[in-house]
Amino acid sequence: MAIALRGLYLYPLKSCAPLAQSSASVEPRGLAGDRRWMVVDAAGRFVTGRQQPRLTLIQARPDGADALQLDAPDMPPLRLAPMRGGERVAATVWGSQVASLPGDAAADAWISRFLDQPARFVHMDRAALRSIDPDYGDGAVSYADGFPLLLISAAAMDGLNARLARPLSVLRFRPNLVVDGVDAHAEDEWKRIRIGEVTFDVVKPCTRCVFTTVDFERGVRDEDGEPLRTLIGYRRGPDGVTFGQNLIPRGPGRIDVGDPVEVLA
Repeated sequence: MAIALRGLYLYPLKSCAPLAQSSASVEPRGLAGDRRWMVVDAAGRFVTGRQQPRLTLIQARPDGADALQLDAPDMPPLRLAPMRGGERVAATVWGSQVASLPGDAAADAWISRFLDQPARFVHMDRAALRSIDPDYGDGAVSYADGFPLLLISAAAMDGLNARLARPLSVLRFRPNLVVDGVDAHAEDEWKRIRIGEVTFDVVKPCTRCVFTTVDFERGVRDEDGEPLRTLIGYRRGPDGVTFGQNLIPRGPGRIDVGDPVEVLA
C-alpha cells in the first residue's frame, strides 16, 4: 500500500477542539491558522488543556484573516479578533516569551467566565516571533508546544488501541497529520519526507504528557489515566513516553488529504 495523508487537522486556538481539513497551506510556522491564538493567565503564562481540560470543548473556526468564531457550552458565540495599534502582551509559552496582540475586553471576560479564572486571549501575528529550539533547526514556530507540525501514523494508533480496554481517537494526541500505508511507528525512522508540494524534516519524537488523558469531547480527564498508562509500558525511553514525530517544513506549499507521502531519508 502506498503511504498517503489520511487526516489533516488544525487547532486554531491552542488546546481547542480539533478542526478537520481537506487541504491546508503550509507556512514556516506550521499549517496556516494553526495555534495562532492562545489563552494566558493573569501573569501572561500559557493555559492549556493540561490545567484546564474545558478548553478542549471550545470550537474555533477561522472567520477572516486573523479572527476566529468561538462556540462553547453554555456560552454565547464570540467573534475573536486581535486588537491592533496598542501595546502588545508579553505571553509566555514554555520557555519562550512572545510579544503578542491581545483580544478585546469582551473576549477576555468571555474566556475568564468559561474557565472560571482570570484569563485573556493573545494572537500571534507575523510580527510576533518565536524561534524553534536551535538544537533541532532554524525557523519559527506558532504557539504549538515546540515544533510547527506533528505527524502520527494510523498504524501506531491501531497498535495502541489493540492494547487498550476501549479504543480512543488519534485526536487525543492532537496531530496535524495522520498518515496510513505504513507499519506502526515507521515514522520513528524517517528523517525527511515530502507531502504534496512540501518537504519536511522529521526532527524529534513527541514526548507525551497528561494532556493525552483528557477526553476532548467531554472536557474532562479520564480517571483511568489512559492512554498514558498503557504507553508507559511500551513507549517509554530515556526522554519519556513518545508517540508521533515533530516536523519542520522546508518551504511553503499546499497539502491535501489523499496526497502521497514520500520518504526521502
